Amino acid sequence: MATIEIDGKSVEITPGQSTIIEVADQMGIDIPRFCYHKKLSVAANCRMCLVEVEKSPKALPACATPVSDGMKVWTKSAKTRAAQKSVMEFLLINHPLDCPICDQGGECELQDVALEYGKDASRYTEGKRSVADQNLGPLIATDMTRCIHCTRCIRFGTEIAGLAEMGATGRGEHMRIGTYIEQNVASEVSGNMIDVCPVGALTAKPYRFTARGWELRQSFSVSPHDALGSHLSVHTRGGKVMRVVPREADTINENWISDRDRFSYEGLYSPQRLTEPMLKNASGQWEVVSWSSALSAVIERSPSCQAWVSPSATLEEGYLLNSLLQHLQSAPFEYRLRQQDFSAQKITQSLCEIRPSLGIAVADIKAQSAIFLVGCDIHQEQPVLALRLRQAALAETKVFALNPFQVEIRFPVKQQFVPEAGHLSHALACIAKAIMEIVGKHNCPPNAWDWLADIHPEPEHIDMAKEWCASPNTLIVLGALAIAHPDYSHLLSLVQLIAHITNGRVGLLPIGANHLGLSLLSKQKTAQSSKAPVRTQWLWGIDPAIDCITPDCLAQISESECVVAATAFRSEALDARAHVYLPIAPFYESGGTFVNMEGRVQTVNPVATCQGEAKPGWKVLRVIGNLLGLSDLRFDTLQSVSKAAIAEIGDISTPPKAINTDTWQSPTETVHKKKAQAKDNYVCIAPMAIYRIDALSRSAEALQNTMASSTPIARLHPETVKAHQLQAGQALKLTNARGQHIHCAYESDIKVPHHSIVLNAGFAHTAQFIPYETLTIEAIT
Repeated sequence: MATIEIDGKSVEITPGQSTIIEVADQMGIDIPRFCYHKKLSVAANCRMCLVEVEKSPKALPACATPVSDGMKVWTKSAKTRAAQKSVMEFLLINHPLDCPICDQGGECELQDVALEYGKDASRYTEGKRSVADQNLGPLIATDMTRCIHCTRCIRFGTEIAGLAEMGATGRGEHMRIGTYIEQNVASEVSGNMIDVCPVGALTAKPYRFTARGWELRQSFSVSPHDALGSHLSVHTRGGKVMRVVPREADTINENWISDRDRFSYEGLYSPQRLTEPMLKNASGQWEVVSWSSALSAVIERSPSCQAWVSPSATLEEGYLLNSLLQHLQSAPFEYRLRQQDFSAQKITQSLCEIRPSLGIAVADIKAQSAIFLVGCDIHQEQPVLALRLRQAALAETKVFALNPFQVEIRFPVKQQFVPEAGHLSHALACIAKAIMEIVGKHNCPPNAWDWLADIHPEPEHIDMAKEWCASPNTLIVLGALAIAHPDYSHLLSLVQLIAHITNGRVGLLPIGANHLGLSLLSKQKTAQSSKAPVRTQWLWGIDPAIDCITPDCLAQISESECVVAATAFRSEALDARAHVYLPIAPFYESGGTFVNMEGRVQTVNPVATCQGEAKPGWKVLRVIGNLLGLSDLRFDTLQSVSKAAIAEIGDISTPPKAINTDTWQSPTETVHKKKAQAKDNYVCIAPMAIYRIDALSRSAEALQNTMASSTPIARLHPETVKAHQLQAGQALKLTNARGQHIHCAYESDIKVPHHSIVLNAGFAHTAQFIPYETLTIEAIT
């Protein structure tokens, strides 16, 4: 250990592992800084953190000076103050000093530091420089004249996001920060550049000029979109959400959030927002009614019902809804809306309990020696978790990937397998067989050899198997592209088999903010279904045309006598199919509990005022329960419902049951051969667009103006384009086996394998297509 002294206070540190500014921060001693950020590399280019160090002839930058034994530092001495004031004077030479009209006024690091270290007059009378602003897209506004060249935005992109979108050109006062060629930023975490910018050069475009920091109330919340459960600070004024920013949580999202978490709040106030109960009259027209009338219509048709629930519904809503369904002798609600193969539960129950969770703590990702991503477009599905994986991959973790097309991965990957025509199960079976041949028969279930008897690994599979078996701590992760696969049961069986024989772990990336919580509730209560035909369909927070991927689901809903849509947003599909609209409040207005992918239970209070006549979902279900005479649903507060719901799921820290190799059964299909693909048939790979994942993000204007939410374009392999003699700008007609078709544009993409089409899901335009179904291509002349 070494001892250093800062401002007369001594502290012991490990030599060579800390800089002066890090030690000062730990001691609570403030040193001004602009370019330094604890999560970014040291640039030492602003020089605002200059401090006096004993035996040094000049002041040294605290961010770039490592501590050593016996060092003495003064952060408030005359020499330090003189150096820092000189730097501040230099920084303000070209700064516009437009604080009264700057959107960052009151929250600007430069403004705060200038109050203490600036002067009331400048010795420089030359004209200030002016820098043209750049259009970075609908999310980030620029005022580059204010830029002080701290390069935080550049370092965030290259070091954290893995996408070098911002850079510096020129030297001296001719230096410019920007995208070089003006273009929209494409990173799904680009909004974090707003947070790291110490001045008003980069600001949130949707929030711009709407409020000042001192007008806002700050409340804690969590992400309502994905199962990471990122911690958020929601800023409100008069009960209205004005902006969302990250709240530091080192064990979950560190300092970062996704753009989906940051900007989706706009959807709360979209024109599609449902704020009053409505009933469809005999002529098919919608009429606004009172809550009592709407609930009476629901109660009248409530016996013999079926419920479809958003995987982002709160634990409280799931608990109360399950209680109602059990009372009505209906089947448990269905939340697995983007899954089409449901045989996995029966096949693998003797091998390992199926739990839609990561399988490890988020903070432990870096400790894995090897990670295998199966059917996972990680940056689109889990943007902030991808940053954790990037940290691990840049350290010592080996990452492998298996996907139906070559997804963009912004960190080192040892191997990415891309089989033709979506044959994920065959490629995974080859890898499993190669691993089995390495570990030997005594460590494998006997019937696994029979199941994979006709599988013959290729050299690339063997290479991965060797590296995987040599890794002591492994994790296999199944993503949304695997969960939506028609061979999902095979994929799950194979990854569990690999995990068993290599002493690894299996994780699933849940779809929705509370997928894990709803799955635990669904297992706790199994209703005794009546044999009466289902008359009523309950839709809880979903648009069935977009959120449900199987045509059977949509057919059941469309053919029902009554469809009750409890939702915060109207849509054309709901207008056409529903008979009753119940306006439930989104998460920010209702609060509730989510269980994140590592099993962390997080309960938050509502942070905004409900719009119009909208009510929190748990209150609506409580009233329905009371009208039905359920005495055990008489809850008065959100906290009381939360307590009951959390007690219902029990202790989720218990690991899944142990694998029993003697009783494990392979899937019924014993041959895993790669199916031949007809010449003119193409498998439709349908990844969910990142900002179309749920109703709230689909209603956020800024997110819908991004390139990620533009009209879907069919991506084809260049050989497919050549085979159909397609010309630039020509449109396509894509048709499925049911005769449904769409017209769309196309683009040639070498990342798409042969006999495949990549066409984003989440849009009404493409909703009729099922992931991995076969399409035919016809050029429109």
